[in-house]
Amino acid sequence: MKDSVSISWLKDMSFEAEVNGHKLYLDASSEHGGKNLGPRPKPLLLVALAGCTGMDVVSILKKMRVEFDSFDVRVGGNLTEEHPKRYSEMKLVYLFKGKNIPRDKVEKAVDLSRERYCGVSAMFSEILKLEYEIVIEDN
Repeated sequence: MKDSVSISWLKDMSFEAEVNGHKLYLDASSEHGGKNLGPRPKPLLLVALAGCTGMDVVSILKKMRVEFDSFDVRVGGNLTEEHPKRYSEMKLVYLFKGKNIPRDKVEKAVDLSRERYCGVSAMFSEILKLEYEIVIEDN
């Protein structure tokens, strides 16, 4: 299987990307010659990680018949000071809200995503430190 994307320069520092038939706009901040018309490229790596593991966790928990009211994945990344600036570590926080959510099943779902299913997590874990936290808030 092969994925591919294309981006087209619009003007200044802005680009239009096409991903899976969807348009996405990238731009730099004004201090870097852009107009802030879209996200910067590096944070989209955080989005890819959150989306990949989030979809895994939802799918696994549905199969386990675990219900929840809301679920968020928050990802923070620490950038190096030197160029090329890259993420040296990332931290994922899985935040669930609901009644009587079983922690053991949530932990199993997160572990399965991390260790078996999420290709983005597998790729990043080879080049940087990944940390995980699970927060369950009982409504």
